[in-house]
Amino acid sequence: MSENLLFAIALSVVAFLLGFLFGRIARYLSVRRERSDAVRRSQSVILGSVYEKILPFLPGFPYSPKDMVFIGKGFDYLVLDGLSSGDLKRVVFLEVKTGTSKLNSNERQVRSVVESRKVAFEEYRADAPNFR
Repeated sequence: MSENLLFAIALSVVAFLLGFLFGRIARYLSVRRERSDAVRRSQSVILGSVYEKILPFLPGFPYSPKDMVFIGKGFDYLVLDGLSSGDLKRVVFLEVKTGTSKLNSNERQVRSVVESRKVAFEEYRADAPNFR
């Protein structure tokens, strides 16, 4: 074999190994970054969940915890403002957010329906004919 051919083969092997090594390093850094982001998001979700549970008991909160019913889907709390004192003033659909979090699509739909006053009170009696 000629000296040039051996040099070309050696150079190709070194280039392959360097490319492989840099690819592995780039993949490792990418996975590390993704995992770090996932952990950060998970911590935010957990902290938000804890915060929405303790919020009614913090000083300065405008509603009595006795007037609040946790819903958790579509919105966080149904507040029956004043009901515990015997003087219901209003009904509030309350969504608790922390930091820069935004309403999701379901929460925006609930807000839209409430703002357009498409809210009703219905009574369902268990003794209806189709219940027996």
